[in-house]
Amino acid sequence: MTTGLRTTSPDSKTQGAEADSTELPVAEPDRVRRAFVALLASERSRVGVAVALRVAAAGASTAAPLLMGRMIDALTAGEGIADIDLLAAGMAAAIAAAVALTWLASFTANRVGERLSARLRERFVEQCLRLPLHTAERAGAGDLMTRASVDVPQSGNLIRDSLPRAAVAILTAIVYIGAMVWVNALLALCMVLAVPLIAVGARWYLKRAREGYLTQARTESRSGEALAATADGARTAELYRLEADRIAHGDNTIGEHWAASRYTLYLRSVYFLTLESSYVLPASAVLVLGGAMYFHGTVSLGEVAACAVLSRQIMTPMNFLLMMVEWLQRGFASFARVEGVAAIDTDEAATAAAVPADGTVALRAVHFSYPTGPEVLHGVDLVIPAGERLAVVGPSGAGKSTIARLVSGVDAPDSGRVTVGGVDVASLPLGERRGHVTLVTQEHHVFTATLRDNLTLAKPDADDAELREALATVGAAWADDLDTELGGTAKELDPAAAQQIALARIILADPDVVILDEATAMLDPRAARDTERALAAVLEGRTVIGIAHRLHTAHDADRIAVIEDGVLAELGSHDALLQANGPYARLWNTWHGTGV
Repeated sequence: MTTGLRTTSPDSKTQGAEADSTELPVAEPDRVRRAFVALLASERSRVGVAVALRVAAAGASTAAPLLMGRMIDALTAGEGIADIDLLAAGMAAAIAAAVALTWLASFTANRVGERLSARLRERFVEQCLRLPLHTAERAGAGDLMTRASVDVPQSGNLIRDSLPRAAVAILTAIVYIGAMVWVNALLALCMVLAVPLIAVGARWYLKRAREGYLTQARTESRSGEALAATADGARTAELYRLEADRIAHGDNTIGEHWAASRYTLYLRSVYFLTLESSYVLPASAVLVLGGAMYFHGTVSLGEVAACAVLSRQIMTPMNFLLMMVEWLQRGFASFARVEGVAAIDTDEAATAAAVPADGTVALRAVHFSYPTGPEVLHGVDLVIPAGERLAVVGPSGAGKSTIARLVSGVDAPDSGRVTVGGVDVASLPLGERRGHVTLVTQEHHVFTATLRDNLTLAKPDADDAELREALATVGAAWADDLDTELGGTAKELDPAAAQQIALARIILADPDVVILDEATAMLDPRAARDTERALAAVLEGRTVIGIAHRLHTAHDADRIAVIEDGVLAELGSHDALLQANGPYARLWNTWHGTGV
């Protein structure tokens, strides 16, 4: 469990936030289809009602041209006005029924679409929260931001608008074709003339569209990542006069995005031109062939008129459907990116072979390096017995926070083993791991909610007495009202108060192993010392690993591990290490101003 929003390791140095980013995966087509079908199946009854209403609406729409053809034949045959009026009334009723059923079908389909879209958004947020922290960090802000702000809405449009409209177009075209075959099968065959041109254009487009839209989405993510990194590091860029480099990098990513967007525009332009060229053929063939058949007495004028109207009606949904292919391709490309986040949870979820026996932490021959840097840890061996409080000290960049990340499971070692209670940390499923190991960093997040809601994140069933006791333990005297609104436009907390909330969450979570990575860095020295003493009493019997630059924390620990240049330089108690007059003694003397 990590109580901070994000952990930034001071041991890893990168050249810009996007330097070591790794894009999140895109789900394979088979997985996308299964996920999409499962999503629709969750609303199968409502989907069935919407389909039935749409078929009824299409049937009512078909009745109008059929009745029109019958009227023409009646006029030609010289039938009475009463019969003509009856057919006209039937046409009016059919049109009114079609309008009513179309509205009802659209209303039902839109309700289903909104429910499915909301379910998709909720699922995406849940999957993001389940992401391993190192995966989210290495993906970078741009990729997740683009998937949340672009791909999720695009997938929602696919479910809410594009797919229902495509389904409507298919059903309507089928009904119209059936009606045309019923009137005259030979004239209905004229619709086949549009197939070759449509098939060639669609095949050409579909062969290129999916990869084109995925590339467009990837370049948009990179552009967003570059923008976020430049905005976050604006002061650094100004300090080192890197503005021109950052502008050039931004121009390159925007150029890649523009090239990808221009390519998909080219695909659409060619595809739509092919479609428009194919529409005139069936209607023209119906009129030419129908006219010839009429003069030979094989069809009536009303049948020709009905088929001509139906041929145009068929092309309207077909036109919409074929143009919708572009929207569907874009939507399914976005859905594949959204589902790619879910794939991480499935692919990386581990099955624990055993439950940790206790809070004993062991690092065995651990080597580790960050993606874009040299090796940080070089064969670290360290055993921390259950219930011991260990302080990890050393120069900045020595590897202290990296050890915290490995023990908490944020990262996995390149080689060697990191175990808790005899079980590999990496083998523990995320939910199980959070129940045994808690990492508190110097970066904390306060959600826009009440103080009570911010605390019960760690223990949902905690009562007010437990919450107040946890706050009192960490010295949060300001927290007198659990219903106080925090974050956003409500009460703003200073870093020290936010840190106290994070520490109170530890007490409520009650893990076996607690890792404090500079956890009291935002408190003044006196308050930090008081809080650490209070935590020491509360965490009695649990394994505590404290990463700190303030060496008074080390003084209170059972043992002290000194990390230098990625190796365990010293290990022992405060007094023993001072007597050894080694690296720790030098750090202690420098801290107190008695040595260099």
